[in-house]
Amino acid sequence: MGQTLTAKNNNVGDTFTGSLASSVRIDGVMVLKAGTPVTGTVVSAHGQGRFKGAGSLGIQLRSVGRYNVATNEHDVVEKGKGKRTAGFIGGGAGGGALIGGLAGGGKGALIGGLLGAGAGTAGSAMTGNKAVTIPAESVVTFTLRQPLQIQSSR
Repeated sequence: MGQTLTAKNNNVGDTFTGSLASSVRIDGVMVLKAGTPVTGTVVSAHGQGRFKGAGSLGIQLRSVGRYNVATNEHDVVEKGKGKRTAGFIGGGAGGGALIGGLAGGGKGALIGGLLGAGAGTAGSAMTGNKAVTIPAESVVTFTLRQPLQIQSSR
């Protein structure tokens, strides 16, 4: 990968560049050298939600050197954090109710519970949301969907 791609910053149709990490050989004959430039396209990009919902980023190669290619889609998926969010909200509500109950009885427990749930929701929204990313210099493997027609120079 020639640059970093993220579901947050890239859109379907964006192009990327890179180079072959290793040479391609057919029947022992090198047909594409390591370092041959490649270009590709972002074919899906869906950022993670703040509270739930997985994020994904999909890319495909369009050319290797001077050859157009059709490859499989390489997908990167990050799970959502639905259970984690519920834990933050529930834990915040329980902690707030306990503190409110100790400080002000039943009414304090209700107010503390509501404030704690709000703090838990905010904590969940602000923490731990990993960006769906394919870093620069990553080695990504693609499979051709159609045979590559290379003309022999013999």
